[in-house]
Amino acid sequence: MSLDRVPVAAGRLGLLDRLVDLVVAVALLGELVTVMADVLGRSLFDAPLLWTDEVGSLALTIIAFIGGAVAYRRDQHISVHTILGLLPARLSAVLRAASDWLVLEVSVVSFVQSLTLLRTRWEERTPILEMRGTWLALPLTVGMAIMAVYALARLRRQAPAAVAISFIALAIITGGIVLLHLLWLPTVETGTAISIALVVVMAATLLGLPVGFALVLATMLYLYTQNAAYLVALPQNMTDGMTRFVLLALPFFILAGFVMEEGGISRRLVVFVAALVGRLRGGLLQVMVVSMYIVSGISGSKAADVAAVGLVMRDMLDEDGYDRSEAAVVLASSAAMGECVPPSIAMLVLGSVTSLSMGALFAAGLLPAAVIALCLMLLIYLRAGRFPVRVQAPVGGARLLRLGARAVLPFSMPALLFAGILTGFATPTEISAFAVSYGLLIAIVLYRELSWRGFVRIVVNASTVAAMVLFTLAAAQTFSWALSSARLPQALASLVFSWKENTVLFMIASIVALVLLGSLLEGLPALLILAPLLLPIAIGLGISGLHYGIVLLIAMGIGAFLPPLGVGFYIACAVARAPMDRSSRMMVPYVLVLLAGLLLVAFIPWVTLWLPRAFGLAL
Repeated sequence: MSLDRVPVAAGRLGLLDRLVDLVVAVALLGELVTVMADVLGRSLFDAPLLWTDEVGSLALTIIAFIGGAVAYRRDQHISVHTILGLLPARLSAVLRAASDWLVLEVSVVSFVQSLTLLRTRWEERTPILEMRGTWLALPLTVGMAIMAVYALARLRRQAPAAVAISFIALAIITGGIVLLHLLWLPTVETGTAISIALVVVMAATLLGLPVGFALVLATMLYLYTQNAAYLVALPQNMTDGMTRFVLLALPFFILAGFVMEEGGISRRLVVFVAALVGRLRGGLLQVMVVSMYIVSGISGSKAADVAAVGLVMRDMLDEDGYDRSEAAVVLASSAAMGECVPPSIAMLVLGSVTSLSMGALFAAGLLPAAVIALCLMLLIYLRAGRFPVRVQAPVGGARLLRLGARAVLPFSMPALLFAGILTGFATPTEISAFAVSYGLLIAIVLYRELSWRGFVRIVVNASTVAAMVLFTLAAAQTFSWALSSARLPQALASLVFSWKENTVLFMIASIVALVLLGSLLEGLPALLILAPLLLPIAIGLGISGLHYGIVLLIAMGIGAFLPPLGVGFYIACAVARAPMDRSSRMMVPYVLVLLAGLLLVAFIPWVTLWLPRAFGLAL
C-alpha cells in the first residue's frame, strides 16, 4: 500500500475522476460531521443521532466501491510486482494487460450480479430512516460500472500486441473452464473447488493482479464451479461486509494521518523527541525508533509513518554523518514494530474481520511494541561504534521548554485517543472522528500550515487510500464467506487439533506463515486471509485470542518490511535515499532482533494481556 500523492485528473476521463472524487469526499466529510454531531449531541444534550449507523453504512459503501474504482485508476490498490520486474519486458507487458482484462471481467460479472441484488433488496428498509436496502447496494453497482470504464481506458493505453495476446490467452482459459464445467464437470467437489480458489488467489496476486480483485476472482470461480446461481452471493457479501459502523474508523484514521503529515504535527513531534533522546549512544537512530512509536499512535498507516518520520529526519541524519543504509534499516525496522501500535490500519482490519474487541486490541498492542522498540534501541546502542557520527549538542533548558511547548498539542493527540477508547468514553469510530477534527484544528487554526487547497488535496488522497483498503476488505469478506461455506476453517481446526499438546509448535508455525506471506503479499492480504482461519484454532488450543492477534500483527509487520520482497522496505530505502542492495545486507541483524522481540511477546503472554486486563478489557 502506498500513500503517494494521486495524480491530477487529465484526459477524457478527467471529468469522471473529479466527479468520483467529489462524491467520495462528500461521503467521507459528511459522515465525519455526522459522527461528531452524534458525539456532541449525546455528550452535551443526551440526544444521540440514532440514524448515524445507517448513514455510516451508506458512506462506507460509497467510499469502498465508487472510491475503489478511482483508486484502481490511480494504481493505489495493493499489488505485487516483484515477479513482473524479473520477467522479460514483453511478457511483463502481457501480464499487466491480462491483469486489466481480469479487472474488467470481475467488474462486469459483479455489475450483472448486483442488478439482482438491487431488485431483491427493494422491499428491505432500514429501521430508523426507513431507507430502502437498494440504496446500500447501489454504490457497488455504480462502482463496478465505473471500474469497467477505467479498465478499458487502461487497456487502451497499453501496447496493442500485449492487449491482444492477453485477451486471446484469457479467452481460451475462460472458454475452457466454461466448457469443462458444462460438459464434464457440472459439479465440482467443494474441497477441490476451494483448493483451486486458493491457488488462483496466490497465482493471480503474484502475477500482478491487485489483491482485492484476486480475492473476488477466486470467489467468483468457486461459486461458478458449485452452481452459477450462487454468484449473487458475490455482491451480497461484498455489500454486507461494508455495513459495519466500526469500519468508519479506517478512513477517519487515514485522514488523520494525512492531516498530521501536512499540518506540521509530525515535524514538531520528531524535533522534540530529538532534543530529548538525541544525546543517547546511537543518537538520531534512537530518535527514529522513539518517534516511530509515538507517530504510529496517530496516523494509523505505516507508509505515512515512514514518510512522516523519514522525511523530517533525513536531512538531520545526513548533516550528522549517519550512514544512509543504516538509517533506512532502522526506519524499516521501527515501522515493522509500529504495526501493533494503535491505531494501525492492520489492527483495525484485524478487529473488523475477527471477533476481537477493538478497544482491547488498542490496549494490547502498546507494551509489545515497547518491548520490540527497546530491543531495537539496544541493538542500535551496540552498533553505534561502527559509524562515526557527530554527537548531538546538548539542548539548553530554555530551548527544550520551547520545543516541548510546541509539541504539547501533538503529544496530546495520542493521549486523548487512548484515554477515550480505554475509558469507554467513545467508540473507536468516534475517537477517530475526533482525531481528524482535533488535527484540523491544530493544523489550520493554530499552526496555520494547512491551506484550503491543501485540505482538499489531503481529503482526495485520504479518500483514495481509504477506498483501496475498504474495497480489499469487502473482497476479503466475500472470500472469507467462500472459505466458510467450503468448511475450510473446520478442516484446518481438525488438522491442527492434533497439536493441542504442542501450542509452541502452532505459535512458531503461525509466525513463520505470517512473516513469509506478509512479505510475499505485502502484509495486509496475508492477515486478511489467515487471521479469520487461524484465530479460532488458536483459541481452541487455549491461546488467548487477543494475545495471538497481536503476535499475528507483529509477524505480518516484519514480513511487510522484510527484504527482498517486503514493499515497506523499499519505501524506507526510497525515503532515506539509501541503496537497496547494501541496505538489504545491513537489515539482517535488525530482522533477527525483530524476530527475537516477537518471540518474547509470543511466549510471554503477560506482555500483551497486562494492560487490557488492567482496564477491564480482557480476562
